[in-house]
Amino acid sequence: MDFLMLLKAFCVGGTICVIGQLLIDYTKMTPARILVLFVTSGVFLTAVGVYDPLVKFAGAGATVPLTGFGYTLAKGVEELVAQNGILGALQGGITATAGGIAAAVFFSFLCGLIGRSGDKS
Repeated sequence: MDFLMLLKAFCVGGTICVIGQLLIDYTKMTPARILVLFVTSGVFLTAVGVYDPLVKFAGAGATVPLTGFGYTLAKGVEELVAQNGILGALQGGITATAGGIAAAVFFSFLCGLIGRSGDKS
């Protein structure tokens, strides 16, 4: 495995996480709003052509954080709009992210079966 690629992924992914932590610590934004901000930032940065070179540079360091989910949504829409026209704008995001969404639902269900909910007090 290429150590330099691991280092680049760690630095870029870590920087994205540090930005999120700074937003939590120094703003009044809720975590949910920060998550939405990250996803929409990934879509916006993909639309203006900034995020694709970052993905090529850092690999998983740029695709694993939530900004990468926005990147995947935007790329899926871009591809299906090229194939199906304007209808692809509705199909692309779901098609591109279906695997990740299905895995999240499955593992959430699995954790719900294994874990026990209870009163936190």
